Amino acid sequence: MRLLAAKQTELRETYGIAWRLTGVASRRIGWIANSKGLDLTKILGGEFPAPSTSMPMDINRWLAEAKADVLFEASSLDRRTGYPAIDHLKAALESGAHAITANKGPVVHAYGVLRELAQAKKRKFLFESTVMDGTPIFSMFPYSLPAVELRGFRGILNSTSNVVLTEMERGLSFEDAVRRAQEIGVAETDPSDDLDGWDPAVKVAALVIVLMGVPITLGDVERTGIRGVTREQVRAARAEGMRYKLVCRADRTPDGVRASVRPERLPMTNPLALLEGTTSALRLDMDVFGLSIIEHKPGVIATAYGLLADFIRAVKL
Repeated sequence: MRLLAAKQTELRETYGIAWRLTGVASRRIGWIANSKGLDLTKILGGEFPAPSTSMPMDINRWLAEAKADVLFEASSLDRRTGYPAIDHLKAALESGAHAITANKGPVVHAYGVLRELAQAKKRKFLFESTVMDGTPIFSMFPYSLPAVELRGFRGILNSTSNVVLTEMERGLSFEDAVRRAQEIGVAETDPSDDLDGWDPAVKVAALVIVLMGVPITLGDVERTGIRGVTREQVRAARAEGMRYKLVCRADRTPDGVRASVRPERLPMTNPLALLEGTTSALRLDMDVFGLSIIEHKPGVIATAYGLLADFIRAVKL
């Protein structure tokens, strides 16, 4: 919301987009809706109106009360099922609203269903922020790279594991490196999904499903996290001119796609080995050329930008 507010003048003058906030919902504040508009300044200051007492805890009723044209969905990821985010996005599309999410789960578990529903309702289902935050990975293909075949990709797509491996190179134990990642705000209180490779595996599955057109499942991604990598291994590799990185890969095969997430020893001549801290990168191998994209030190604003860019695409393109 802060970025929307900051870009309000530019959106109006450059893109002809005027907007108002008509609904906010979360586990903490409940379901708040007012189709005439909510006071954005107060909400950004943490002052929320009372939840609508006449309204049950129901996404459909909330959307109807808000008269929403666009839904921004950013609930917590459930990598196993994609719910409740899938239900939220379905409800938005069914109500006639564009559905924009920062949640990877619906892309992995319900991409085909949500895409078909969006097409049937003549609305957009967009999800740029799900991989590499605001970097234009998904939108780049239909708009800037038409008629190409993505044959494979490789990259570093998890900031927590990259920070942990970097700190282990500097001499910290695995446990202390994880605590360091938590201290700087990169790792969650429970960083298991990052350390065990689940977060990058979900991203790999999303990229394969959307960009390669192969409907794999999360279980199809070969996954090994970084818990088995020791400080001694990391420092020995560095002394030999190598670095451990949690590498994401996917390649087309005669039977479909082989996808994996696993720690690898990379030579320093490999561009992925040079990535420090929270920096992410993706190398795309296409039938016409290769393309590398690097995202330097992303933060919350980068994720917000992905949502903002999707908003512009939804209502203007």
